[in-house]
Amino acid sequence: MKILFRFIVSSSLFVISSLVHADRPNIIVVLCDDLGYGDLACYGHPHIKTPHLDKMAEDGIRFTNFYSAAPVCSPSRVGLLTGRSPNRAGVYDWIPVADPKSPHRRGEVHMRESEITIPMLLKEAGYATAMAGKWHCNSKFNVEEQPQPGESGFDHWLATHNNASPSHANPDNFVRNGEPLGEIKGYSCQIVVEEGIDWIEAHRSEKASQPFFLYLAFHEPHEPVASPSKMVEGYKDVTYSKKEAEYFANVENIDTAVGKLLGYLKTSNVDEDTLVIFTSDNGPETLNRYVNASRSWGRSDPLRGMKLWTTEAGFRVAGIMRWPGRIEGGEVSSLTVSSLDFLPTFCDLAEADIPKDLTLDGGNFLAALKGEEIDREKPLVWAYYNALKGYQVAMLDGDWKVLAQLDLQKIHNVSEENIEEIRAASVVDVEIYNLKFDIGEARDLSEDDDELKERLVKKLEANYQALLDGSYVW
Repeated sequence: MKILFRFIVSSSLFVISSLVHADRPNIIVVLCDDLGYGDLACYGHPHIKTPHLDKMAEDGIRFTNFYSAAPVCSPSRVGLLTGRSPNRAGVYDWIPVADPKSPHRRGEVHMRESEITIPMLLKEAGYATAMAGKWHCNSKFNVEEQPQPGESGFDHWLATHNNASPSHANPDNFVRNGEPLGEIKGYSCQIVVEEGIDWIEAHRSEKASQPFFLYLAFHEPHEPVASPSKMVEGYKDVTYSKKEAEYFANVENIDTAVGKLLGYLKTSNVDEDTLVIFTSDNGPETLNRYVNASRSWGRSDPLRGMKLWTTEAGFRVAGIMRWPGRIEGGEVSSLTVSSLDFLPTFCDLAEADIPKDLTLDGGNFLAALKGEEIDREKPLVWAYYNALKGYQVAMLDGDWKVLAQLDLQKIHNVSEENIEEIRAASVVDVEIYNLKFDIGEARDLSEDDDELKERLVKKLEANYQALLDGSYVW
């Protein structure tokens, strides 16, 4: 990065409370944007080179049933940070730049100040916190009217509102701690990782004993895609077009960035003290779904659907964890883990207190690292009112996946103007799949067993209703 690295850090960073213990791990979450379930070599891609992520999986644990909080970006990020369905926070779809003319008050949407986030709770427990990359949790970015990353718990932040602009190459829309930086030479994922490494290095030089939480939110491989020419050249013989090669190279560039991060952790002797998680916000974009999606060659194989669907490909994503001090390595797990599980798990690891009145939708995933089922109080439920193919509601209960439509038109946001219509909508056209034997959701079992259908439909209706009752209305 050819820019002067500066820190604007609150004095709390340098105050170590009595809660800080040497055995509490550092935690790093690496989140991709629109990465397909089948886009990594270790998840079956025949051509894309991902040696560093493959090695991360070999050294750690690779989950085959890992789920994001939503099938689209903003809600997924809010769910990850809060441990709650994004509907509870009032984030139902991707957040555009604020526009007072947006219907149903969509221009007002943001992760509100009342939401409690992972960095807030870990900071209270004595952690240093930082983020770099895509924010996309508000409609008014870097404006005091809405909470920014700093107000959401991050001591230090380098962020963009949404996508890197004008592309991943030499972006000019990054803001560091409130200060716009102008053009930065390089590729977005590399810039993000370099910022993270620089922050860790500066933090450790001041307080090496203080654990940290770092959130790295890549813009890749979301459009507008831009990739190093040498990487693009490497795929010319296995792709249909240069645009497909650019996408493949984009994923490889992600891998290179992760390799740089992991290499730094190892050479800095913080490897065994650090849990690193790699995942995606949702599934892959559909090629040419919109004008600028001509490089969206992500793969959802062997899943059904794409981004914006509530079938598996919308939110079943790559999930790799590496922690040399706790994970032996070489594990491939079919246990269900969700990004909603991050908050309760990280708080357990950090010995951070979760408010007793906070409604969470995830569970502690530490059991899964030992090959045991997560103790979930309720099934995972998604309600995405703007879903493609019409299935606005989905539930995962063990191996059972239930899809349902609502007798309701597509909706981007929930407000006082349409909430009664939403509350009156009924669950219709239910489909049931056993994902243990049918990962591609090819055989609907809803007409095979009346007793099973009745039980699962009742459970879906009850849990959806509970979520709707707890959803924020703008």
